[in-house]
Amino acid sequence: MSTTLDHAEQLSTAFADAAQAAGAAVVAIHARRRIPSSGLHWRPGIVVTAHHTIRRDDDIVVTTEGGREIKATLAGRDAATDIAVLKLAAHDGAAVVTRAEAAPRVGQLVLAIGRPGTHITAALGAIAQVGPEWRTWHGGTIDTLLRADVSVQDGFSGGALIDARGRVLGMNTSGLARASAIALPPATIDRVVDQLLTHGHTRRGWLGLGLQPVRLGADLVARESLGRDLGLMVVNIEPQGPAESAGVLLGDIVIQVGGNAVSDPRELLAIVAGAAPGSTLEARVVRAGALQKLSLVVGERPRRS
Repeated sequence: MSTTLDHAEQLSTAFADAAQAAGAAVVAIHARRRIPSSGLHWRPGIVVTAHHTIRRDDDIVVTTEGGREIKATLAGRDAATDIAVLKLAAHDGAAVVTRAEAAPRVGQLVLAIGRPGTHITAALGAIAQVGPEWRTWHGGTIDTLLRADVSVQDGFSGGALIDARGRVLGMNTSGLARASAIALPPATIDRVVDQLLTHGHTRRGWLGLGLQPVRLGADLVARESLGRDLGLMVVNIEPQGPAESAGVLLGDIVIQVGGNAVSDPRELLAIVAGAAPGSTLEARVVRAGALQKLSLVVGERPRRS
């Protein structure tokens, strides 16, 4: 019994130490009414947090470990990935997050750390799911699905998901999945931070097309040796958009973009959103029963207000 208790006490102490270590880089962000949200001092002078928790663009104050208050400015935000970036007016001596080198594993014990005020809070749980790249309902690309079985407390979003050594596995958010705790992986955060610091917004590819799946004729599939009998019919074209400029017509059936077969609008969205604005994608379309090739110059998706 004593051995079991000793092991439990060691584990408890390890997580308490991890919470204190990681908590030094978790800040409170005063940018909404009532309870502050949490944020991570991601790079020197740069704080990341959950976009949905930032309710004003000005007069933002960040509270660091020890109660120090620092003014911050909003560098940019991306609703599609629920990431916002703040620049601190001063950051001398403020701790920066330590990232985990190993990928998280299902069943691994973790802590969710937040700072909804002066002091940190913690919730113990486990990694419930680790999955491949996925897209949010706003069209953002998340490099890895990281779902944790932890309780969602006040100030949870924008805080850290950490391992037993206090290393950050991701940033917690409740804004991308209903009644579920999602952590945004460092690769996603870095990519969005770089774009927001450079452009003030994220740049995503766009063609300006409305599409719906349709079934192709059996003779066409056989004649052209197509691997699928489904394509995407063009039902809407944005005026003066990239697709219109490339000569796409209503009723065209898109079967391939960038060398990839497409039969679901989400497949095409993923291809185009990942392409740099200004780059060219070769497309194959069915028009009047015959295959044609088109060169599509990717535009930049209009920003949401």
